[in-house]
Amino acid sequence: MPNIQLENVAVHYALPAFAGGTLQSAISTLALGGRIGNGLGGVGVTALNGINLVLSHGDRLGLIGPNGAGKTTLLRVLAAILPPTSGRVRVEGRISALLSIHTGIDQECSGLQNIRDRARHMGCSEHEINQQFDDIAKFSELGDYLQLPLKTYSAGMRLRLAFAIATAFNPDVLILDEWISAGDAAFQSKARSRLSNLIDSAGIFVFASHNKTLLSENCTKGLVLQNGHMAFLGPINEALSWKSPS
Repeated sequence: MPNIQLENVAVHYALPAFAGGTLQSAISTLALGGRIGNGLGGVGVTALNGINLVLSHGDRLGLIGPNGAGKTTLLRVLAAILPPTSGRVRVEGRISALLSIHTGIDQECSGLQNIRDRARHMGCSEHEINQQFDDIAKFSELGDYLQLPLKTYSAGMRLRLAFAIATAFNPDVLILDEWISAGDAAFQSKARSRLSNLIDSAGIFVFASHNKTLLSENCTKGLVLQNGHMAFLGPINEALSWKSPS
C-alpha cells in the first residue's frame, strides 16, 4: 500500500555571491519564494520549513497558497527530485510526477523511441511498456509522424505525445502541478478524461493548483502553505476558505 511520511522537512537554497553586490541586489535578481534570512546553512531562502505530513492509500491532497508559498518545492521533494536540506522523507509505492511532462523527451529521437525511453525513465518494465505501447501511439493521434524525430514536430504534437506517455501507466502515488492541457478542443476532452481516470486509480494523489474548483472536485484534504510553513491542514473545503489570522 502506498504511504508518504514527512518529518520536520526543510529545504534551504543558499544565495549565490555576487561580486561587489549586496544581499539585497542579489535577491533582486532571483525569482524565489519562501523566507529570506540566515539559517539552515547560511544566508539564503528557506522554501520549506517544519513540514510534517502523513498520507496513506485513498488520500487526495490539494496544496494551496500563493506563488512562492512552497507548493512546487514540496511536490519536488515528494517526487524525489529535490532532496530536503533537513528532515526525513519516506515514500512507498511507484511515483508518477507530472511536474514537467517533457522530462526525458529527446528531440533527436523518433516518437516511437521516445515512448520507450520516457517510459523507462518513469521506472516502467519492458513488459509494462510493451503492454501500453500501442495505446500510447493511438492516443497521441500522431500516426506515421511517430517514425520521425521530435525536432520535426510542432509544439502541440510534442505535447500530445508527452501527455500520452506520462498518463499511460497507473502509479501508486500521483503528483500533479497544475492541470495539464494538451492539443485542440477534441484532444483536450479525451485528455481530461484520461487524467481523471489516472487520478481515480492512484493510491495517493497530491495536486497543487490555484483553481479552487479543480481542488474541490479532486481533493479531500487541503494543505495551506505560507512562506514555506504549514498554515493549515484539514478538509479541502475548510482549507479553501481558510484565512490567515490578522
